[in-house]
Amino acid sequence: MDAALQQYVDTAAARHRELFEHLHRLVVEAVPEAAVAISYGIPTYKVGRRRLFLGLWQHGVSIYGWRQGRDAGFVACHPELIAGKGTIRLRPEDAAGIPDKEFTDLFHAVLTG
Repeated sequence: MDAALQQYVDTAAARHRELFEHLHRLVVEAVPEAAVAISYGIPTYKVGRRRLFLGLWQHGVSIYGWRQGRDAGFVACHPELIAGKGTIRLRPEDAAGIPDKEFTDLFHAVLTG
């Protein structure tokens, strides 16, 4: 992690850091060509014009930036996690029941699909 990203993670509530770090690792593994920066105050993964945002919040981690139909079926499998257009809200206990492959498929579809 670069310094800005590490600072973002370090200021987060400890109970959500592990989830964020896990999802960050999955994004990097799924789409190694993605550039990572802080944009709008949260980590942003970029490939060309495509963006994926991972934000630490009170509930856990939110995933933003995906477009309808570019989620590799994630939304259909987990409709209870949708918190508005283009937002997936994950609490640690939600994420614990979802296989990593579903997340990597989501991240790949959002950034390269």
